[in-house]
Amino acid sequence: MMTIFLVAVAGLVLLAAYTRLRSGRITRRLTPDGAFATVDGVRLHYHFLPGIAEKPGAPVLVFLHGASGNAYDMRLAFEASFRGRAAALFVDRPGLGFSERGRAVHRSPDGQARLIAGLLEELRIDKAVVVGHSLAGAVTAALGLAAPDRVRGLAFLAPVTHVWPGGVTWYYTLAALPVVGWLFVRTLTLPVAERLAPAAMTNAFSPDPAPHGYARSIRLPLLFRPESFRANARHIHDLKGALTSQAPRYPGLTRPALVVTGTEDAVVWPSIHCEGLLTDLPDAELVVLDRAGHMLHHTHTQAIVTALDRLVLRVEADDREEMQDRPAALPQPA
Repeated sequence: MMTIFLVAVAGLVLLAAYTRLRSGRITRRLTPDGAFATVDGVRLHYHFLPGIAEKPGAPVLVFLHGASGNAYDMRLAFEASFRGRAAALFVDRPGLGFSERGRAVHRSPDGQARLIAGLLEELRIDKAVVVGHSLAGAVTAALGLAAPDRVRGLAFLAPVTHVWPGGVTWYYTLAALPVVGWLFVRTLTLPVAERLAPAAMTNAFSPDPAPHGYARSIRLPLLFRPESFRANARHIHDLKGALTSQAPRYPGLTRPALVVTGTEDAVVWPSIHCEGLLTDLPDAELVVLDRAGHMLHHTHTQAIVTALDRLVLRVEADDREEMQDRPAALPQPA
């Protein structure tokens, strides 16, 4: 029995040493190339692409990545389509990519949304169309609720927005635990995740293949670092409980919205989340992409870009109506 215990301890020590070594190499090799802003004590990493000077009042497209990713995922999908014709902001959500994880209050969709709302204020972005993929669908909705005057449109791509039956994958629950989770992410998650990542990508992109060099392009190893993996696990583990109180507030999201889903999405349940949004949101357009999986922003990019262009036109029409409905200013006394 003692021999087994010693072997187990030695194995954990070796795994911890490997994790520390690999994490250090990842951190040294993959360095930030965007800008930083500190909001509520949290340092957020982002990339901002300016729009064209001829459309100064056009809304900024704010792209939010899903779970197990970072802003490079959304950049890879959309930067080429919007560069030079629309202003775009790509944000690393708290704890992922190069953004700090913040405090416990920043783990929920609402907490993340308030940080991003602060970033929009910091960057003086007064009109935004927020585009969230997967878990970031919940953050997109929370951002619309937290900053209704600033967020003029919402786009949900293969979103998670409503409570679903069941729980989450066991290793996210384990990694989110207070003490055991701390040990788990510093010993087992990195070597295992490195080896299981190809199969996970295949499942997420199915029935289409992942783009060539996808993992390298989005700097996927950043996720394997202990603190990033733990932050991601906590976001996923806490999500269902957060949506219990958040989802009933969705009818208050009156801005134009877009909901995009794929017929072959095997990661989230469109029948729960997309249909729930269509029921709750008073001004939502549904786009169903035939034979599209969960990563539809990469496999069906042009169809989504076209739908986003329509959404921006709806937002601009909405803004014009608001301006017309405002009462004229009273003349000032001489």
